[in-house]
Amino acid sequence: MDTMGSVEQAIRMINSGCEYIRITAPSVKEAQNLENIKKELNRRGFFAPIVADIHFTPNAAELAARLVEKVRINPGNYADKKKFETIEYSESSYQAELERIRDKFIPLINICKEYGTAMRIGTNHGSLSDRILSRYGDTPLGMVESALEFVRICEELNYYNIVLSMKASNTQVMVQAYRLLVQKLNEEGLKPYPLHLGVTEAGEGEDGRIKSAVGIGTLLEDGLGDTVRVSLTEDPEFEAPVAKMLVDRYNIRAGHNSIKPIAHDESPVNPYMYQRRDTREVMNIGGGNVPRVIIDFSKVSDKKMDDLKSIGHFYMPLLDKWNMNDQGADFIYTGNNKVPFMLPNGLKEILNHSVWLRMDDRMNIFPLITLKDYFSAKPKHKTLNFIQLTIEDLDDEVMDKLRDDLTAVLIIDTFNLHALPEQRRAIFELMINEVPVPVILMRKYPSMEDEQLQLYAATDCGGLLIDGLGDGILLSTELVNVKSKDLHLKLLKTLNTTSFGILQAARTRMSKTEYISCPSCGRTLFDLQETTAMIRKRTDHLKGIKIGIMGCIVNGPGEMADADYGYVGVGKGKIALYRGQNVIKKSVPSENAVDELIELIREDGKWLEPNSTILE
Repeated sequence: MDTMGSVEQAIRMINSGCEYIRITAPSVKEAQNLENIKKELNRRGFFAPIVADIHFTPNAAELAARLVEKVRINPGNYADKKKFETIEYSESSYQAELERIRDKFIPLINICKEYGTAMRIGTNHGSLSDRILSRYGDTPLGMVESALEFVRICEELNYYNIVLSMKASNTQVMVQAYRLLVQKLNEEGLKPYPLHLGVTEAGEGEDGRIKSAVGIGTLLEDGLGDTVRVSLTEDPEFEAPVAKMLVDRYNIRAGHNSIKPIAHDESPVNPYMYQRRDTREVMNIGGGNVPRVIIDFSKVSDKKMDDLKSIGHFYMPLLDKWNMNDQGADFIYTGNNKVPFMLPNGLKEILNHSVWLRMDDRMNIFPLITLKDYFSAKPKHKTLNFIQLTIEDLDDEVMDKLRDDLTAVLIIDTFNLHALPEQRRAIFELMINEVPVPVILMRKYPSMEDEQLQLYAATDCGGLLIDGLGDGILLSTELVNVKSKDLHLKLLKTLNTTSFGILQAARTRMSKTEYISCPSCGRTLFDLQETTAMIRKRTDHLKGIKIGIMGCIVNGPGEMADADYGYVGVGKGKIALYRGQNVIKKSVPSENAVDELIELIREDGKWLEPNSTILE
C-alpha cells in the first residue's frame, strides 16, 4: 500500500537487472493499488511487467488480472484451505472437489482471456492442499498434479498464456518436481508451457546463493527453465544479479565438445527420485560415508601450510592439540610439496605419486596417480589410491582394472565447457559397466570473484550430487598463487565453505544449521533480515538442525515444509513457534521469541552450548 516505496524499490530492482516485478496482493485493496504503482512506474519511464502474487483470495486475483501483465496463483490455496487434515475420498467425491475448484477458477481464466493477462500456476512444496496430500502425499507427484488440475481447466477453455513453477526449499524435491512436470505434460499431450525456476525460501548470503544455484543450475543444465527467480532474505535488488550470473553462463556454451549420448532406456539414474550411487567403501570414501571434501593446497608455500583454520582445523597451543569444527576438510592435496609438520588426525594428505614414492612413511599419506603410473609396476598404497582421469580415459581396459581394484578412488576431471553433463556421462559409464569405484568430482575454475565461483561450483557439483552421483568434491581456481598470506587463506576458506555449502544444499552432508527463510514482501510482519541474523547468531552451531523463519502465516508451517522448528510472524510483535508443522506456542512477544525458540530446542534435547574455542 506504500505506493512510492514500492515504486522506488521496483526501480532499484529494474536497475539491478530485474525484468519482471512481482508484488504481493493479499487482498482486494492491495490488488487495486497495483494500478497506482504501475502508473507511477510508467510515468517515470519504467515499463517492466508487473506480476501480482495471490494467495487465498480469488477476488483479488480477478481484480489484479484487469490491471497488470501477469497473475501468479498458488493451486494449493487458491480454492482450497489447509488444515493439515487427512481426508478419505471416493472417486466421485474427489471429482466433486475438482468441479468445485473449476467453478472458482473459471472466472479468473475468462478475465485473463479478455484482458490478455498471463498467469503463473505456481505450486509450492510446502503449501499443497489437504486434498492433494491425502491422495498423493507430500511428494513431487503431488506438486505436479496440483498444478495440472488447473492446467487441464485452462486448456479446456482454450487459455494457454501460462507459466508453471514447482518451487521447494528442498533442492532434491524441487528438481524432481520440475522434471516430473515436463514428463507429465508430455505424457498427457498438454502444451509445453514455459517454466519459472526458483528455490523458495533459500535464505541469505552465501548459503542462499549456493542453495539457489544447486536447484536452479541443475535444471538449467537439463535444458529446463524460461524465467528465473532467486529468493533471498535480502533486499530484492540483490536477487536479479545472482539469477543473471546463473543464466549468462549459457551464452558461451555453443560449440562445446560433444558428449557421447546415452539411450534413454540405458540411463542408470531415476531423475524423479534420489538414490545415491552404490559404490564400494575405500577407507572413509564411498559406501555409506558422507561425501568428502578435498582442498587444493598444491600451490601453498611451506610457510603458509601451518595455518589450517581456513579449512576448519584449529591448533590450540595451550592444550598442544588440534580440534576441528563441523566444516573441517577431510583431505588436502599438496601436489609436490609435503606438509612439513604432523597433520591433525581428522585431516589426511594427498601427494603426487612421484613424490609419494620418495617418502619414508607412506602409510599415512595417499598418492594421486596418473593413468600411466596406474598401469605401471610402481608401488601403490595398500589402502587408498586416487586416480585422476577424464571421460576420454574410460576405455574397457581401464574399466576392467578399476572394477577389481579395492583401493581405487577416481578423481574425474573435465575440460568441457559443458562440464556437468560430461562428468555425469563418465559416471554413467561406470554404472553401466558395473564398476563400483567411488568418484571425487573435480572442478577447476579460472580467476573469478567468490560469488561467481560459488554459483558455478554449486551448479556443476550440486547438479550431480542431487542425483546421487559423487563421493566427494575437489575445487580449485587459478587464483591460488597469490603473494598475500591473508588473501590466500581467504581463498582456501572460500573453497572449503563452498564445498560444504554445496553438500548441504544438495542434502548429502549436513554440517551446519540450515535456515529456511523467506524474502521480504507485503505480507511480512517483522524485519526478516534483522530477525534471521539474530536467530543465526544464537543457533548457527547446531549442526543439521533446520529452522524456518517466515514473515507471515502464508509462508508458515507449509512453506517451511521440512524444517525442524519454525519462527512465524502471526501479528504485530507476535510470533508463533513450531515444532515441525505443529504450532507449540501461538502468540509469543517478539522480544522473547528467540529465547523461547532456544528453550523449545533445549526441551527436545537438541540444544548444545557453542564451543567458543573451536568457533573462534
